Amino acid sequence: MPFGLYLLGLAVFAQGTSEFMLSGLVPDIARDLGVSVPAAGSLTSAFAVGMIVGAPLMAVVSRRWSRRGSLLGFLGTFLVAHVVGAVTSDFGVLLVTRVVGALANAGFLAVAVVTAIGMVDAKEKGRATSVLLSGVPVACVAGVPGGALLGQMWGWRSAFWAVVVLSVPALFAILRSVPGGVPDVARVGVRQEVRALRGPRLQLALLLGALVNGATFCTFTYLAPVVTSVTGLGAAWVPVVLALFGLGSFVGVSVGGRIADGRPVPLLVVGGVALLVGWGVFALTAGNPVAAVLLAFVQGALSFAVGSTLITQALYAAADAPTLAGGFTTAAFNVGAAVGPWVGGVVIGAGFGYRSPLWVSAGLVGLALAVGATGRRSRGVATPALPPM
Repeated sequence: MPFGLYLLGLAVFAQGTSEFMLSGLVPDIARDLGVSVPAAGSLTSAFAVGMIVGAPLMAVVSRRWSRRGSLLGFLGTFLVAHVVGAVTSDFGVLLVTRVVGALANAGFLAVAVVTAIGMVDAKEKGRATSVLLSGVPVACVAGVPGGALLGQMWGWRSAFWAVVVLSVPALFAILRSVPGGVPDVARVGVRQEVRALRGPRLQLALLLGALVNGATFCTFTYLAPVVTSVTGLGAAWVPVVLALFGLGSFVGVSVGGRIADGRPVPLLVVGGVALLVGWGVFALTAGNPVAAVLLAFVQGALSFAVGSTLITQALYAAADAPTLAGGFTTAAFNVGAAVGPWVGGVVIGAGFGYRSPLWVSAGLVGLALAVGATGRRSRGVATPALPPM
């Protein structure tokens, strides 16, 4: 894999850390800025909305720009937003910086996905995607706990400064490693690309990806109270279990990337069934510390192996939408990341307890398997635009 891919992964790591780190900083932000905890929690929702809206929007806006210029512009905007967020004492300004940062993050990821697959052979899209997306689980393993630790030691602002520090080397690396010319594919008309996005294979891949990602982040969002209230482990175990989930995610995206190009169907079928069974077993055995710790790792690995493979299949299916594919794929998966935790919160609020998000995750994966099977039968969809086996 080209070294530039790993540099893009570094930027994704910095942005992933920013996206997830607020889970451990909300109480400190609320206290420091004089707002309620739910109001501070809205910073997370604002980022999610920015990602969903920003991914396709920024992909359209940047169609005529060089990929290097797009990546530098988006990452530079992301960096400036975090500098402003780190120094402001006004909650409204902080909220705006989260939206702006999310828009820039979405635009960067949309362009980075297309750039990554353009840096490798046409049959290596899965491996390229896995290298790029490996920054997300690494953020779960190191970035999120690290942000929480910085917040405890030096305040929540230090976590924002840490994201800035991580972004700076990626900025210079992109300047040196990504070509500066405008790609020929940018000459494809927007209407032609939008028509390509209506293809049933692509839509199926995006829907399945949203469902699987919704299942993943439904449980991940509420993993802390599961560990403390259901499993019965102390609060000190929460970062350990979160790190294990992230470590499993890194293993899953790495292994999945090596299989996704050549044997995606077995991975999706076997991995999907295993994921469904795993969420059900996790829900039933969450009270057992050994089972809970082990399944956090296993489910992280299965979730990201299946999820990253679906991203790859969406990119194969969107070959005729070369500049918009990354944006719409990013948006679809962020819809899942927003809806899954929301549904988990609804069932918890309804009194079903902290095991209920695990059952929601199982239900979303089960729905994905049913939709996938129905889609193949009714539309004759085997796999989206697979490369030769």
